[in-house]
Amino acid sequence: MSIFVKDLVTELPKSPLPAGYATEGAEFTFFISGPKPLACDNNIVDGEAIVFSTGGNAAVHYGKGKFSYSTDCWALQPIEKDIEGKYLYYFLSSQIARIDALGFEGSGLKHLRKDFVRNYKVPNLSKPEQSRIAIVLSRIDQAIEQTESLINKQQHIKIGLMQDLLTHGIDEHGNLRSEETHKFKNSPLGRIPVEWEVSFVKNLCSQIVDCPHTTPTYLPAGIPCIRTADMIPGQLLLEQAFCVSEKEYISRTARLTPQKGDIIYSREGERLGIASPVGREKICLGQRVMLLRPKNNPDYLLWAMNNPSFYNRIITGLGATTSPHINVGDIKKALILRPTPEEQTAIGQLLSSQTEYLNSIKNQIEKLKRLKTALMQDLLTGKKRVAPLLEEMEAH
Repeated sequence: MSIFVKDLVTELPKSPLPAGYATEGAEFTFFISGPKPLACDNNIVDGEAIVFSTGGNAAVHYGKGKFSYSTDCWALQPIEKDIEGKYLYYFLSSQIARIDALGFEGSGLKHLRKDFVRNYKVPNLSKPEQSRIAIVLSRIDQAIEQTESLINKQQHIKIGLMQDLLTHGIDEHGNLRSEETHKFKNSPLGRIPVEWEVSFVKNLCSQIVDCPHTTPTYLPAGIPCIRTADMIPGQLLLEQAFCVSEKEYISRTARLTPQKGDIIYSREGERLGIASPVGREKICLGQRVMLLRPKNNPDYLLWAMNNPSFYNRIITGLGATTSPHINVGDIKKALILRPTPEEQTAIGQLLSSQTEYLNSIKNQIEKLKRLKTALMQDLLTGKKRVAPLLEEMEAH
């Protein structure tokens, strides 16, 4: 049994506030026609409402307490005796892809057909069941928010750690150097520890080769062929890489076969300047990338080439262009700081450990999001009872 949305809500008046009314750091949450709310200095609601965007792409928000919404939003106040507001929000958010596909129309900027939402059917579960579902999903949302906050904190820590380690390094006792406690010297790249040198990238590598200048023939399955789109700093996104045949792989690795410890560097396009490590997986190079084989611990060179200061040096003189590119020869001759081999290893290990920890937290949040999606599909439709799950969560 189900019931129409229009029978469960009261429609609130159209807002007088344009999206431009938003003020950064203001007191009240301000919902606009977009995926993320902003803030403003005034509230037009003191209560509970479900807020839809009405233009562009579908988005739905839940507001409780004092908040506002813009003129390009539509606010629905749940009727308390008939529906648990948070349950209705979670149900509608689970349907957002369908609402986006079928409930928006227009040749230019698409707009929400409100009658489509008004006549949307909601599973008519009991109020106690609705409340329990809302509690379970709210707890998962809270865990996601806490994990996202931890990710942001760790990302800031990593940025600071990179800056310190790649400019000052650590001494033989594992302490971060400073000019107050250690000796520094002038160099073409500024003040550096006396133990360090300024060198060319080619001097830290045994081999550097460019990618083949041909377009691969891609297959649905096979050997990953790395493009710039498959790279983020410190990681290859192999699960999304296009694949090639064994014959294509042999052709594309004729200059040098990628092996664990190598570095792939993006040297062209909007994703220029990303260094990613090669693992144990069998891969080859696509286009717009190059391959470096470090002489010593590869982690140091990996993070030194991901350092913003290195990127700024290599793009100097490129000028404004929609598709910048760097020649392999330019990368070979690019200046880079060169600690002792032992310190390179120590710095690289510290930065890679921090990255592994950060990636483990990101994996946690992806698991939480998958759990939420699965639970929304089962709980919100009544396919699975929530009471046993809630008892299990409370036991932990």
